[in-house]
Amino acid sequence: MITRTLLERIFSAASMERWNDHPHPAVFTELGKQAHKMIISWVLGRLEEDKGRAVDWIKLIEGGIFEFLHRVVVTDIRPPVFHRLMEDMETRNELNDWVYRNLASDLTKFSAQFANKFREYHKTDKPSLEREILRASHFMATKWEFDFIYHWSAGMYGVEDVKRDIESQIEKLSLGKGIIATQNSPLWKFISLVGQLTFQKRWAQTPRLPQTSVLGHMLFVGLSAYMISIEIGACPRRARNDFFGGLFHDLPEVLTRDIVSPVKASVEGLDALIRRYEQEEMNHRIFPLLPAQWSEELRYYTEEEFKNKTLHEDRIDSIQRHDGDIPSELNRCVYNPIDGRVIEVCDKLAAYIEASVSIRMGVRPQALEEGKRNIYDRFAGLSLYGYPVGQLFDLFW
Repeated sequence: MITRTLLERIFSAASMERWNDHPHPAVFTELGKQAHKMIISWVLGRLEEDKGRAVDWIKLIEGGIFEFLHRVVVTDIRPPVFHRLMEDMETRNELNDWVYRNLASDLTKFSAQFANKFREYHKTDKPSLEREILRASHFMATKWEFDFIYHWSAGMYGVEDVKRDIESQIEKLSLGKGIIATQNSPLWKFISLVGQLTFQKRWAQTPRLPQTSVLGHMLFVGLSAYMISIEIGACPRRARNDFFGGLFHDLPEVLTRDIVSPVKASVEGLDALIRRYEQEEMNHRIFPLLPAQWSEELRYYTEEEFKNKTLHEDRIDSIQRHDGDIPSELNRCVYNPIDGRVIEVCDKLAAYIEASVSIRMGVRPQALEEGKRNIYDRFAGLSLYGYPVGQLFDLFW
């Protein structure tokens, strides 16, 4: 079962400020950075597939989760010090064991197999394509942030050393350098456009602590949807879709901003109008930056994002929508299933936790109180595929 402390551990990354020893025009958080990293991983993974290399997407997703959780535990260690410590085998093993002991209880309660995978992942540095992708994505996301930091830090003592270190790490990469070298390329524009979701705040007109970005929120939804997919026995393609469907579900908001539900519901037909506008803008500004086949995958994730869907290419309308649970006989990779309903629950769970944490910290405007109550009334007691997702809301009541 997913525990409260595991969800809190993930959410805590929204309060972990990056570059806090440099002046910067906006707050960069660990949750937002990790979200950007995983989106870049999707880009690099698709590029490698186009070259004919086989990507194990489950290994890529879980490797990203394992690295994220590891970083959350050791967040008080500055990156240069952390990387130096990890170069020493004995110190690295001791640090990894300490991290595992911190997470073991929650990971084991969720899944003993998942806990063992976490430990094994950090026990070895065995090269793999998935690790290459994650390493490249990490430094590409770091560079994207640092380009903003550098503008404001020029002339400060030590900033040139940071710049040289990042450039040195990127030069060592086996993947991604071509995208960085041609920063006017469509793929870099896509990466940069997605990164801008770190500047968009959730509940923008409502006082709240901590503030969370749309980008960080997307990762929380993707991670929690992936964990639920494990709980319900999803096939590998379905688990992959649930993760990336959650990760990309708010991508259109980079074009429209986060419009809160009460505003959408206040004017009849406004929600449908906004969705049409989002689709038009995605067609105009996002999809042209990507190869056609990638765009179709992204469309599958971002249109009707809260619908349960399977793909049947032999039918006139290849996308089949399911009002109820996806039938068990369609839980096969060939049908490309995605649990939009699970993603919706995780989206509302994220909002519910955001409201609950702020209220607990003493910042409790009426909008948060009402939002929390309305979400709970809607989702408490809900079960999907026999899994009691409503209990996740009870954890934060």
